[in-house]
Amino acid sequence: MHMPRRLRFGDIAPWAVTALAAIGAIVLGLVALGAGAAAPATPPGAETAAAAAPPGSASPTAARVGAPENTTAYDIAALRQIDVWSVTPGIPVDDAPFAPTTGELATPLTAAPIFADPAGQPLGYLPRDAAYGGTVVPVVERQSHWVKVLLAGRQGVPPDGNPAQAVGWLRAADIELTPVTAYVEVHLADHTIDIVSASGVERVASDFAWGQPSTPTPVGRTFVMLTRVVPEFAYTQGHPLVYLGVQSATMAGFDGGTVAVTAFHYYRERSGANSFGCIYLDGPATDRLAQLPPRTPVVVYP
Repeated sequence: MHMPRRLRFGDIAPWAVTALAAIGAIVLGLVALGAGAAAPATPPGAETAAAAAPPGSASPTAARVGAPENTTAYDIAALRQIDVWSVTPGIPVDDAPFAPTTGELATPLTAAPIFADPAGQPLGYLPRDAAYGGTVVPVVERQSHWVKVLLAGRQGVPPDGNPAQAVGWLRAADIELTPVTAYVEVHLADHTIDIVSASGVERVASDFAWGQPSTPTPVGRTFVMLTRVVPEFAYTQGHPLVYLGVQSATMAGFDGGTVAVTAFHYYRERSGANSFGCIYLDGPATDRLAQLPPRTPVVVYP
């Protein structure tokens, strides 16, 4: 059954994204983004299906006063970069995965320290640019001096840690805000995918494959982290992979890699619970989703 749409869109504005470095191989679906701190040399493959970022209202919500301003100058070089490769034990996971976002996107002005909460010390930083994107992020709460955002990376690695959608706090002075222009709404039970924007609701798919019980598709809010065509992955038949900012709930990595990123992508068997978590689509649906800019919010309902 469809849940109520949580978003009305007003004015919309464009954005841009960053480049790709490289990545380790992958097979039928789970994105193995490779290992370690340095990104590997071939673009990502994909496979843990979409977890999602709930919609934000296109008219950004008013900020509440919230926590006091923090004007401390931090040594960014002493902090770890928070990205798809990072595992940061102190970072929070999303505690309201189906709540609306604020309808805004946050972009670091340079490199912005990330906090578990406004009263603490930074756990890492969000760069202005990163090889695999994930640097322009949806805002899920806004205060006068702080914003809470969705982040790539994980708090922990399964089965020993929590791999759910990561969140963190950024100082308002460290970022610029732009409005969300569209979001993707996925209903696993109804087998539908829609793009919701100021133009209305566009049905992208009325069937697809989703995760097996042992490797379920993550549900909740996330965002498009990166879109890439990877000719080496023959199973995509030349269609793009649309990588999301969330990873598998059950797999530490895929095909020898150290990450297991969720994605929308083409695959020949694209109906029923038969994926490693990714959402398998036909060519037109995959290509349409690939037209959305990275940072587009995505929400996946059970």
